[in-house]
Amino acid sequence: MSYVKANKILPEELIVELQKYVQGETLYIPKSKSNYQKWGTCSGGRKVLDERNACIQIGFNNGKSIDQLADEYFLSTETIKKIVYSKS
Repeated sequence: MSYVKANKILPEELIVELQKYVQGETLYIPKSKSNYQKWGTCSGGRKVLDERNACIQIGFNNGKSIDQLADEYFLSTETIKKIVYSKS
């Protein structure tokens, strides 16, 4: 996350108003709900995990055991269970 100086992007009257509440501190302003993206959307991490989980589900449906899948994907048996028994 990069920081931006308030006086570079905010109008002076807004800065004066903010200074009533905080001065000389770092202030985090979250994105609005409409601009929020789920984890891994930008980096592609979510897609990689979704594809892996789909392969695990296919393997389970084709007769592989929980233990075999755990060994193959280097995951715990509990994690494999969560993946194969999930509704999605």
